[in-house]
Amino acid sequence: MPCRPAISSLSLGLPSVHALPPRLDQAAHRGLDIELFHDEILEIAKQFATDGQESDHDNQVKAAHTIRAMCDERDLKIVCLQPFRHYEGLKDREEHQRRIEEMRLWIRLVEILGIDLIGIPSSFLGEDEASADMDLIISDLREIADMGAPHRLRFSYEALCWGTHIDTWEKSWEVVCGVDRPNFGICIDTFNLAGRVFADPAADNGLTPNAEAAMKLSMQRLQEMLEVGKLFWVQVVDAKKLDKPLREEHPYYVDGQPSRMSWSRNCRLFYGEEDLGGYLPVKKVLDVLVNHFQFRGCVSAELFNKSLADTRAEVPEEHATRAAQSFNKLAKDYGLI
Repeated sequence: MPCRPAISSLSLGLPSVHALPPRLDQAAHRGLDIELFHDEILEIAKQFATDGQESDHDNQVKAAHTIRAMCDERDLKIVCLQPFRHYEGLKDREEHQRRIEEMRLWIRLVEILGIDLIGIPSSFLGEDEASADMDLIISDLREIADMGAPHRLRFSYEALCWGTHIDTWEKSWEVVCGVDRPNFGICIDTFNLAGRVFADPAADNGLTPNAEAAMKLSMQRLQEMLEVGKLFWVQVVDAKKLDKPLREEHPYYVDGQPSRMSWSRNCRLFYGEEDLGGYLPVKKVLDVLVNHFQFRGCVSAELFNKSLADTRAEVPEEHATRAAQSFNKLAKDYGLI
């Protein structure tokens, strides 16, 4: 098998709505590894809360053991824990130290879970909280790379398309090169890449200016600049083209929230779901990663969508079925799986 197919635990249903065991059953039934969201640990940790007699950290440790047992029972591999969000470039350095202590907990959690990879998305805190100082951003991320090295942990940095200062793959690659540690690499997410370069949900036509040309140039730079050994993780999803721009009158609009973030939470689709409105140039990204660089590693379907909050018991099975169909199409198009 050239690549390992995986799915985000949240892409099978929200943990606050759908219990984890049925979602893991669906992943196991279809031979999918699990990209575990920290939200799952926090949700299960609630079961161990007892009048404050034990710390939140202790309860998270218990939750990690519980999830590991669930996955072992199903012969499921967990490939990543994420997202360790809003970490790099904090202006409040006391908060930075608190996050360092939280990373110590995460290191303990991933060792329990049998994981060697932690996902870090770029911060989308306001500019009053998150510094644009690239030296500080790099220094912060190098600090946790060095923390994880003795534990043989890797870290994968991803540019969110609504990130405050790091919102393109090029900027995240600059960070990775600046950190310059063998255990610190990049995650390429087809949604976040194309959702910044090619798509703009707030635009009348759903596109950035000169979208096709901008995408072509970005892919040329990707071929020229990326070192495939630093590509730790690939996420493959599409997104729906909206009928009207995501501005104030749109039902997905949230005051103060970036339009791309609102779009991401409500409208992602699995690869190959053009019939549902998918329009991102996902194949252009995969042509570079798979055909040019011959990437062979974990390929994850990380889908967020309003459908995940649907309370019907069938939701995990429906999303797992769609994910399996998507991976079958990937296998046909690229021989990936």
